[in-house]
Amino acid sequence: MARKSLVSVVADDLLDQIIRGSLAIDAGLPSEADIGDTHDVSRMTVREAMKTLQAMGVVRVVSGTGSFVNPVSRWTSLAAVLRMAAAGTSDVDVAVQLLEVRRMFETGAAALAASRCTAEDLHALSSELDHMRDAHERGDVDAFVRADLAFHDIILHASGNVILGVLFEPLTREMAERRTETSRVTEIQTHAIEQHSSVLTALGAGDPEASRMAMDSHMDQTLADLRTFVLRSR
Repeated sequence: MARKSLVSVVADDLLDQIIRGSLAIDAGLPSEADIGDTHDVSRMTVREAMKTLQAMGVVRVVSGTGSFVNPVSRWTSLAAVLRMAAAGTSDVDVAVQLLEVRRMFETGAAALAASRCTAEDLHALSSELDHMRDAHERGDVDAFVRADLAFHDIILHASGNVILGVLFEPLTREMAERRTETSRVTEIQTHAIEQHSSVLTALGAGDPEASRMAMDSHMDQTLADLRTFVLRSR
């Protein structure tokens, strides 16, 4: 695993302090000098760490005054929001909330894709489904996850809505790690293959409502699998 840079270390520590409540919303952050002394880093490193947090929407920099913690509603980093959510609620709730967001995006995307996808899109979806089956048989979790995510990415692309893809992309990055965890369970892989096959059938028929319902069923199965195989052990 690559070693984290000093900038990342400082930014992560400050974010942790914000999440723990040590640095309250709208409170001013310590001075660059104090942060540098605490972490034994240069002011340049501190400035870069602050730029990182500012880019995430976590802090705002007021010229001549200092840096202040933004309300979570202004954060633009999904990873940071999830860390805050996990600190304030159970991991079960966070997982369920993520799935709720997926459902809103992906059922609509499937309905759009049903009337807009091309023969090439359908072929690509079929290929990824074959890759999922092959990875399942070989016990290759990483390959299974790649094919699973690619299947959903193709549907987003086939929806023909560029904005939808841009909005969903940060969630895709965040889901990759979680998908690896859930896909270690053989039963979940089996269910995913069955559900993806149903979605592909509906898309191939060019039926928007059937595609929406198939994707909704997939989300139902995913939630059931999470509760049965993953979340119950926590």
